[in-house]
Amino acid sequence: MREKWYVIPLSGLAAVVLWSALGSTGWLVWWMEALPALLAVALLAATYRKFRFTPLVYGLVWLHCVILLVGAHYTYECVPLFDWIREAFGQARNNYDKLGHFAQGFVPALAARELLLRTSGLARGKWMFALVALGILGVSAIYELIEWWAAVALGETADSFLGTQGDIWDAQKDMLCALAGAICALVTLSRLQDRQLRKMGIAN
Repeated sequence: MREKWYVIPLSGLAAVVLWSALGSTGWLVWWMEALPALLAVALLAATYRKFRFTPLVYGLVWLHCVILLVGAHYTYECVPLFDWIREAFGQARNNYDKLGHFAQGFVPALAARELLLRTSGLARGKWMFALVALGILGVSAIYELIEWWAAVALGETADSFLGTQGDIWDAQKDMLCALAGAICALVTLSRLQDRQLRKMGIAN
């Protein structure tokens, strides 16, 4: 039974994918926003028997996928809850995309840390912390470049994908959110991840 634990979260995620796709604002934007989540699930499923991450990483990836799929359904600038937050707190824009970019740093940071601990021989410590945090910042910068290329290629069609909402510093703020997410994850969850690794019988 324990080998089949993943059936429930995968079934739940499949339901979220279906909801996200049905009634979305546009198929092109939906695919652009949802594709990272779909690729992540496919990759983790394909490598599950050869390289199993800690339950912590799988759980956080699931949550990150949900965040992406909600953004894909509404587009990031139109998520209703964050419209309410914007109005209630007098914010200038819908900030759901900032949650998405924070998660873009928070979740991959722990996956990267685990990969390095288990495959590189690099010991935990300041260098591990720095390499993971700066690596996440680099990945975030690459994502911003992809958004730029999409805008150039698709013109106005990419506006919903970019979600800048008139903020000329949106790309820089997105990268800062990803970096902050990575740092928060490493500070708050590294010990939990280490305990789960030991429980799995993995020396680290």
